[in-house]
Amino acid sequence: MSALQAVRGTHDHLPETRRAHRRVAEAAHRVTALYGFQEMATPIFEFTEVFQRTLGETSDVVTKEMYTFHDKGGEQITLRPEGTAGVVRAFVANGLQQALPQRLFYQGPMFRYERPQKGRLRQFHQVGVELLGVATPLADAEVIACAAAFLRDLGVAGDTTLEINTLGDAESRANYRDALVAYLRQYAHRLSDDSRERLERNPLRVLDSKDENDQAVVADAPSFLDYLNADSRAFFDGVCAHLAAMGLDYVMNPRLVRGLDYYCHTAFEFTTTILGAQGTVLAGGRYDGLVEQMGGSAVSGVGWAAGIERLAALIGDPEAPPRPVMMVPLGEEAERHALPLAERLRAAGHVVEMTYTGNLKKRLKRADRSNARAAVILGEDELAAGRATVRDLDTGQQDAVALDAVADALGQG
Repeated sequence: MSALQAVRGTHDHLPETRRAHRRVAEAAHRVTALYGFQEMATPIFEFTEVFQRTLGETSDVVTKEMYTFHDKGGEQITLRPEGTAGVVRAFVANGLQQALPQRLFYQGPMFRYERPQKGRLRQFHQVGVELLGVATPLADAEVIACAAAFLRDLGVAGDTTLEINTLGDAESRANYRDALVAYLRQYAHRLSDDSRERLERNPLRVLDSKDENDQAVVADAPSFLDYLNADSRAFFDGVCAHLAAMGLDYVMNPRLVRGLDYYCHTAFEFTTTILGAQGTVLAGGRYDGLVEQMGGSAVSGVGWAAGIERLAALIGDPEAPPRPVMMVPLGEEAERHALPLAERLRAAGHVVEMTYTGNLKKRLKRADRSNARAAVILGEDELAAGRATVRDLDTGQQDAVALDAVADALGQG
């Protein structure tokens, strides 16, 4: 493969792509701020232990997907495969547990060594929130409401379905795990190789398999709801009651699990059928034991993360950038006046691009190709009169305008 190509599973983000990504990120920042979340950022790489300790040494992310290497100092480093572990590491390291609750928002690139396909990349980007220090169902419901508001802001809420499940507390999960393993062992010969491996290491992940044979087997698997203890059932009932009170529709999905070991109680996803196999655009849940795993005190947490690439694909064509004004200076004297005038126009809110070479006809053709809405022409005659010629490139109308009145003549940008 040529060194001039992007590495497999990564993409160059040209301007149109960046506009779509920026729209998603700005919507996330705007909406999460309404819920009191404040932006933070963690390093793109961490000590490998941050992820091994928290994601679970048997998880697919740790065993198959992490980009791990030794740096020049001999430290084992991993490019972050997800955001929550790094946020919680920073929460503990910076003593944020002394001021609870903490409402944190993040955005940035993540890295996983996966088979590239539509909606699944080796470098991808996420936005996410973490609410730390609240152990009640109200927190779960509010975090889900924030996610729903974010999708509404993007205009894609109608294309998504909220699916929820409960993973219960540790006791409930242990009871269910035993029942699930007993059931799956009866049909191990029908499971895929990956699921047979997961059956030994992380049996809940079998429920999440996309293999058709696996799905047929788990269709009749025991339901998590039948193994909840009283506290876990009451917690989940509380979450559902809050969602109903807000009028948020949801679908119960008893096969919904999270692929990382730190989740408990509420698990949820917003899914779509528009993007094909990679239908999850936002996912999250509760992780009450994660802070302790990182060496902190017993602090509960709940949050979500959303894939920017998938949401950008869902929102479709991004809004076009503002049409520019093209500055057309003809001659050296005009060039000396063009830059100060362009700076005044930019200060007034106009997008201004400069033309550098060619005669007037060629420069105006270039302006048309750039989808400019107007041209500001400066030549010898204009300078002698202290004016510029402002041409509307849609109608062809042009007027001589005093240099200090050009910004007003161009109207709104």
